[in-house]
Amino acid sequence: MRLRNKPWAVKLVADHPESVLQNPDPSQKIDWSARFAKPDQPLAVEIGSGKGRFITTLAKQHPECNFVAIELQTTAAGIILRTKLAEKLDNLQILRGDALNINCFFAANSISHLYLNFSDPWPKARHEKRRLTYAAFLERYQMVLQPGGELEFKTDNASLFAYSLKSLNNYGMIFDFVSVDLHHESTEIVQRNIETEYEQKFAERGNPIYAVHAHFIEED
Repeated sequence: MRLRNKPWAVKLVADHPESVLQNPDPSQKIDWSARFAKPDQPLAVEIGSGKGRFITTLAKQHPECNFVAIELQTTAAGIILRTKLAEKLDNLQILRGDALNINCFFAANSISHLYLNFSDPWPKARHEKRRLTYAAFLERYQMVLQPGGELEFKTDNASLFAYSLKSLNNYGMIFDFVSVDLHHESTEIVQRNIETEYEQKFAERGNPIYAVHAHFIEED
C-alpha cells in the first residue's frame, strides 16, 4: 500500500544522509562499516519495511546486531527515520532503493538474516517477476546471505504463500519452519515474533498469518 506523501518526511530524510541512503548507484559498493557505530556486528536486512515497526523493534531488542531497512517510499523511510532518531537506534540504517539490486548494495556473504514481511502479492500472472520470492530475487538473496543465513517470510496472503513455498522449494532451499497459522503455534519462534502494522491489522480480523523460515543449501 502506497503511503500519502508527507512533506515533513521528505525534508527529514533529506536532512539525515548519515542515516538514509537515497537511490544509491548500484555500480558503487556501499561501505556499511562506515555507517554503523559498531561495524563488526552481524547484519540483518528487511525488504519492504513500511512504517518500520518490525525493524525498529528488532533493532531496539538486539543492540548486538546491525540492521538495514530497505524501502522504496520516501514517506515510509521518513517514518522509520523518525523512530530511529527518537529511540537513538545507532544500529539501524535505511536504504531507499530497489531490492532487485540487493546484491549490488551488499557484499557477498555479508547478511545473516533477511526478512520479507507482508510483501506486495502482485497477484496477476504477468507480474510474477515482481514478487519478492520470485527466482531472480532468490538468486540475489543467495549471493548476499552468509552460509546458513536465514530467509524469514510472513504474509496473510494464502496464494502468495503457496507460490513462495513452491518457489523456494524449486530453488532448492531447505525449510526450517513452516506455519499456516503462526499466531496459534506453541513454539519459541512465536514467542519472539514481532508483529508488523499489517500483521496486527490482519490478525485482529481473524486472518491466519503464514510464515516460512528457510536457508540455502551450502555449496561444497
